[in-house]
Amino acid sequence: MKIAVCEGDGIGHEVIPPAKEVLKHFLPDADYFDVFVGYDKWKETGESSSDSDIALFKSSDAILFGAITTPPVPEYKSVILRIRQELDLYANLRPVKGSIFGQDFDIMIVRENTEGLYSGIEEIGEERSTTLRVITKHGSERIAKMACTLSIERGHKMPLVIGNKANVLKSDVLFRDSCIKTAGLMGVKTKPMFIDALTFDVLMHPLSYDVIVTTNLFGDILSDACGYLTGGLGMLPSANIGEKNAFFEPVHGSAPDIAGQGIANPSAAIRSAAMMLDYFGMKKEAGIVEDAVIKVISSGVKTPDLGGKNSTKEAGEKILEYIKKIDST
Repeated sequence: MKIAVCEGDGIGHEVIPPAKEVLKHFLPDADYFDVFVGYDKWKETGESSSDSDIALFKSSDAILFGAITTPPVPEYKSVILRIRQELDLYANLRPVKGSIFGQDFDIMIVRENTEGLYSGIEEIGEERSTTLRVITKHGSERIAKMACTLSIERGHKMPLVIGNKANVLKSDVLFRDSCIKTAGLMGVKTKPMFIDALTFDVLMHPLSYDVIVTTNLFGDILSDACGYLTGGLGMLPSANIGEKNAFFEPVHGSAPDIAGQGIANPSAAIRSAAMMLDYFGMKKEAGIVEDAVIKVISSGVKTPDLGGKNSTKEAGEKILEYIKKIDST
């Protein structure tokens, strides 16, 4: 088994090592190899990622990824967009779990990952810049199929919510209708909702949601907003899934304002490693990791973003210690 590891930029250098240690505990015989891409590479070489880097990613069975700094300059090409498009990682899965009023919620946001406003098709000018929002029937149907499959696996507890803005964006009519048709063929009930109302309501009533499917930019914003329900972006993992490759990364960014201080929350990166284990069919092991993160935080070991005083290293070590304890029983 080959696992590519890319720390990226900023706090990626701090949160990925403890996540890698978790993987090595459960997958000690895997071949772990480093890939260097991102803003730091761009400053050194003039390119954020090379063809050989992409080839290395494609050669892996899975990718553990940190965080990338994307400067607001036209000549910088987004590493994340390139990886998602060239590896065709069309499904971005972002779980949001927590508790409210003594009841647990477990929401899966399924985000189309290769189209929409992140298509990468842009024209940059001094007086006018444009970004092409691409919505295709093929892209909409396959992300809907992924969302429906997850809904069925999770017991189809509630209708599949389709986040859209079809009242304003006519391209979203294609997305919404393709999702409804696909869901109908798979026997899954649907509930289309306008994305602005959906974002507000899911924060107010998280217990009312199970699986949500939406387009690229909407899914990015919605899942980030849902960080409020869990204590912040430092808690949110994600998986990018394609037909041949899989890529796992925390939802948070590179946080250059706190990089190097050793205070970044490693929970999202470690939970991303848990999603990788689940992808490999190691559901029990993934559950142990998820349980360890919650138990360690509940015990009072918290990084500053959660109101604590522990370092990244301390939090990571405590989580790994708990994992080893539980896994040995």
